[in-house]
Amino acid sequence: MARHAEAGPDPAAKGSQRLQRAWLSRGPWAWTLLPIAALFAALVACRRALYAAGWLHAQCLSVPVVVVGNLIVGGAGKTPTVMAVVSALRRHGFTPGVISRGYGRDRHAVVDVERSTPVAACGDEPLLMRIRLDAPVVVARDRVAAARSLLRRHPGVDVIVSDDGLQHLRLARDAQVLVFDERGIGNGWLLPAGPLREPMPPTAPPRSIVLYNAAQASTNLPGHLAHRALKGVVPLGDWWAGRTASMAALDALATRRVVAAAGMAQPARFFDMLRDAGLDIDALPLPDHHAFSTLPWPADTHDVVVTEKDAVKLDPARLAATQAWVAPLDFHIDAAFEAALLELLPQPPTRTPDGHPIA
Repeated sequence: MARHAEAGPDPAAKGSQRLQRAWLSRGPWAWTLLPIAALFAALVACRRALYAAGWLHAQCLSVPVVVVGNLIVGGAGKTPTVMAVVSALRRHGFTPGVISRGYGRDRHAVVDVERSTPVAACGDEPLLMRIRLDAPVVVARDRVAAARSLLRRHPGVDVIVSDDGLQHLRLARDAQVLVFDERGIGNGWLLPAGPLREPMPPTAPPRSIVLYNAAQASTNLPGHLAHRALKGVVPLGDWWAGRTASMAALDALATRRVVAAAGMAQPARFFDMLRDAGLDIDALPLPDHHAFSTLPWPADTHDVVVTEKDAVKLDPARLAATQAWVAPLDFHIDAAFEAALLELLPQPPTRTPDGHPIA
């Protein structure tokens, strides 16, 4: 089998990794871009001031809204957090729906995502959430339009979880979850000199909960730790059929060398988890939201392991003799996080036996 260098062959992936590294320090490149970052900071402050003064108005919905987002760019763990929040809300009697912008899709219409919806129409993460959660997911560039469409099409939904949208101030929210990973706030500067989408607040904003997708807190804000691990692996065809992953299958892969491909902003996190599980991998980092229009590994590759985010873009029939394995993430939040979230939301409505809310 052909071998891959650790850095991966894709120039776009290499460029993204260099950018992420540059944002961790205040080097010459960051200093050069600091004047543009100052302009960006002024625009952010002006926009927030317009909302505070009432010149711009946040749109309220008929159900509570939970926004899951992050202050920095580049894969801090929003999507697994959204799925964990949806699962937690269900356990406590809510009927959640999800809205998302659908990053990377090739059209701008409002789309009610189904299992059969092409990735190009809705984006990879919304399709993954629709498959994994079996909950309504609607995508649109305007999240207010997405939310209103979701409530029209799915009247049983009694809480909306927004995938990203922390900076989408036009959508009023009852609670927001700020997600950080091990990078914290990087070099602490705003785009493009640093990774921040908005200035880091000295304290958590009102009605906010901080979640660290990391082994320990990476900022000064008090918060909760997410717990992540691999569930095992499952053949791609079985994953599409809804079958669960197996640790035994993951252990079996440790006896042979495999390619590990990941089209995500922080692929090293996935590769490290596979190595920690005992696998001997050829790491193949790909650009975030990689389309897989062509298969990026050599034709003679025998085994390849991918993330669920990449699995939604792979048809088992395309893989010929290559066996693709999907490695789902076991990502969960603790009881204290759930309790803090529930304190910010009204009680779920009482429902009839057939699931309809009682007014």
